[in-house]
Amino acid sequence: MSATTTALLTLRSRALLVLATVLLTLAPTAPAHAVTGQGAEAPSRSPHARGAEVVAVTQVADRQVDLSVRSAALGGRTVEVRLLTPDGWNPGDRRRHWPTLWLLHGCCGDYTSWTAMTDVAETDSLRDVLVVMPEAGWNGWYSDWWNHGEGGDPAWETFHTAELRHLLERDWGAGRNRVVAGLSMGGQGALLYAARHPGMFRATAAYSGSAHPLLDDESVDRIMGFFAGQGGDPLRVWGDPVAQRRIWQAHDPFHLAERLKSIPVYLSCGDGTTGPLDPPGGTSALEADFNRQNHALAAELERVGAKHLTTHFYGPGTHAWAYWERELHASLPMLLGALGLRG
Repeated sequence: MSATTTALLTLRSRALLVLATVLLTLAPTAPAHAVTGQGAEAPSRSPHARGAEVVAVTQVADRQVDLSVRSAALGGRTVEVRLLTPDGWNPGDRRRHWPTLWLLHGCCGDYTSWTAMTDVAETDSLRDVLVVMPEAGWNGWYSDWWNHGEGGDPAWETFHTAELRHLLERDWGAGRNRVVAGLSMGGQGALLYAARHPGMFRATAAYSGSAHPLLDDESVDRIMGFFAGQGGDPLRVWGDPVAQRRIWQAHDPFHLAERLKSIPVYLSCGDGTTGPLDPPGGTSALEADFNRQNHALAAELERVGAKHLTTHFYGPGTHAWAYWERELHASLPMLLGALGLRG
């Protein structure tokens, strides 16, 4: 074969390759599919788009669907996200998007906590809402971890607010009308996400939340103890509270009060003494600490001119699910109202 013929064949091969690439780019994205059953493999839908993809779908109960999501922000690991779906939900219908309540779990819990420990799945006022209950790690603290300046895995905030949000809105019927609520660690997460991502959430609620971890040495020591849970390095999360003070402040709702003043905020907490929903003699130093933190945040919100602050500091009560279930119901009229729905 002559050199001229070889050159012509090479040019032709390159042209065909370019044409194939263009055709693939112009091909329509595969439509979203309905849930296909217990442990079903998810259909192929733009792998690695936005850094995350659904790799399996499981119908766990009526209106409850678990998505197994592989996340680049979490180092390629696969984590679970539970959806409590509204009546008439059909992710294959790209024309319909539902108002969304993000419901965040606390430390030592997981994505199943809210459905396992409360009556959220039986709450009639949530039948017109897509409830998103994502995994956030045993002690992930809804943060992109500092990791001694290296960043990287785990990046829970990026996973939730970027990867998962885009995934749900593209393929699973989530709308852009959102509110967020959570308990304890998740209460801090709800406040952080609303403050650090202006416009993403129309309202936020925190039940017994870690609302001002920099309040005093006791509060700092307590959260550092959580950071060190399961034998971990407590400095990985936000660094040292003195040397990395700016990182700590950037994750302390008290220091972000200015960013919360324009949206409805619901804060609730007990004082750590035995309450009406506790067994006799039950107390909680953790709840007492969070109570002081929530009072401090409420005062700061009022100082900066918050227009839609609701507080329920109910006195006796410990760090327990019975109170968080009650407070979820108490805050739903505010949350659903922000979505334009009746609570």
